[in-house]
Amino acid sequence: MWRPARRSPARMAAPILALSLVVLLGVTMMRGYSSSSSLGSGVVRSATMPTRPMPMTSSLVRSSSSSSSSPRSKCWAPQAHTFTAPPQDKKRVTVVGGTGYIGKFVVKELANRGYDVTAIVRGSSGIGGKSSVSDVQKDLPESVKVIQGDVTDMESLSSVMPETDVVVSCLASRTGGISDSWLIDYEATKNSMDAGKEKGAKQFVLLSAICVQKPLLEFQRAKLRFEEDLMNSGMEYSIVRPTAFFKSLAGQIENVKNGGPYVMFGDGELAACKPISERDLASYMADCITNKELINQVLPIGGPGEALTPLQQSELLFKAAGVEPNTIKVPIQIMDGAIWVFDQLAKVFKNLEDAAEFAKIGRYYAAESMLLLDQNGQYDADSTPSYGKDTLKEFFEDSIKYGLKGQELGDQAVFGINKKE
Repeated sequence: MWRPARRSPARMAAPILALSLVVLLGVTMMRGYSSSSSLGSGVVRSATMPTRPMPMTSSLVRSSSSSSSSPRSKCWAPQAHTFTAPPQDKKRVTVVGGTGYIGKFVVKELANRGYDVTAIVRGSSGIGGKSSVSDVQKDLPESVKVIQGDVTDMESLSSVMPETDVVVSCLASRTGGISDSWLIDYEATKNSMDAGKEKGAKQFVLLSAICVQKPLLEFQRAKLRFEEDLMNSGMEYSIVRPTAFFKSLAGQIENVKNGGPYVMFGDGELAACKPISERDLASYMADCITNKELINQVLPIGGPGEALTPLQQSELLFKAAGVEPNTIKVPIQIMDGAIWVFDQLAKVFKNLEDAAEFAKIGRYYAAESMLLLDQNGQYDADSTPSYGKDTLKEFFEDSIKYGLKGQELGDQAVFGINKKE
């Protein structure tokens, strides 16, 4: 008697993955999140969210704290693209996560400003973990010291952490998976703070993300948990929460350049962002070391110009590519259906929990703006600070002309979009 072949969970999920690929095309994966391994049950829990900043009406606005015993954070809105002068005292700065997409620009910016920079890296770094320590050293200024260390192992990290004045963390999990997020966005980042304090650091500059202000995803909760620990650490701190990076909006450039459509959700105006370039963000993070207005602050930051919706982004890209507009608008409800399916499968097949989380990440970036939330919980483009000179229009034009080398997303790519092994 004929019996239907048994299908593996992966094969059963394949149609949904294929559908999600279409839906997620163009979703901004503006993260710097994750790595792996499960943590103790005491670690994986929601963080207390820092108080949302008030709408900005001046260059410096203090936000109220929900508890009189917790540190008060402030949000600063830079009015112009100004660069802090190179340091006179040659502070010692240790960077963790210095081989990531943003981290490598931060390391170079700090070295160019004259800091005594040490980068702590894994034995295998970069996209796909294919860069050795010697490869990393070749890609950085000669003045930068590169040390191999494991940020997920406190004992290992303490043994290699040099005497330092400032720790800068650009750590971010590779995928946004559940255990990965807690391992890197919380535990490894906390290890870096604790090891730095042991070696004399008095200041910590953190690369976080603006989306933590509305925490619905595991990586956001992990980041928030560390932010709270940092604000209570006794160290001087700057918590930098950028909006979308240029790389996170690069996923459809090649497709459009080759005559393909630009895919967006709904009418293309569900969400908006003020994207910032990697070099402008690196400059801003370097400013945090010496600019006193940026110390002990929560710092949402975007790039120059107006907030852009996916529809507006597509118009810029079509013009840069010199092609006629060709869009596909996908109902966001399709993603809701995919999430429901993944959630049901994950109840039976635990190895699909991360797949369900990835679907939620895609849904989040499709519908939530990367802008500052106001007092009423509404996204406010006008109150989202701007910094820098690089524009998305120029980035699209350069990418069409010169290609996307250096913009690969690696493990942060959505189902392999714009991923380079």
